[in-house]
Amino acid sequence: MSGYDVSTITRVVVGVSGSLGSVTALRRATALARRLGAELWPVLAWEPPGGDSAVRRSPAAGLPVEEWQRLAKLRLASVLEEIFDAEGPGVPMRPLVVQGAPGRALVATADRENDLLVVGAGRRGLRRAFSGRVSRHCLAHAVCPVLAVPPSPLQSELLSVHRRNTWHLRIDTRDL
Repeated sequence: MSGYDVSTITRVVVGVSGSLGSVTALRRATALARRLGAELWPVLAWEPPGGDSAVRRSPAAGLPVEEWQRLAKLRLASVLEEIFDAEGPGVPMRPLVVQGAPGRALVATADRENDLLVVGAGRRGLRRAFSGRVSRHCLAHAVCPVLAVPPSPLQSELLSVHRRNTWHLRIDTRDL
């Protein structure tokens, strides 16, 4: 954000899914909102299984959509409660649940030039080619500054332990 006047930022919009990467982005967005005196807008985007076209073909299209919307709201509330406890983030917060692809939903929400959009930058490692689609979409299409937060070092450690467990490899306990 060099050369950008951060004092004009009034909203910090952040993508939240509950993943470790999104939690890292949420923590960074909260700290920025506090520092800038801006509102925090955590956004959880969701899509129905099979996409919108599958919902339109379904005879009972209204019922599942309402249920998925309710579950998305519960998911966002659960993540925010886990991160902020009862104390809250310490800044005005407007949680938002949006139906749609995450990248598009975040860009549509952060639609003002004085917004700051914060997203997780995706995973490291072998799956890198297939990860980070949301952050790439936001970087390419947003009208406001975008901060792509790199994964937490803890995430790579957890992936390493997961790989060892999957392949039944021994863990060197001297490093713990």
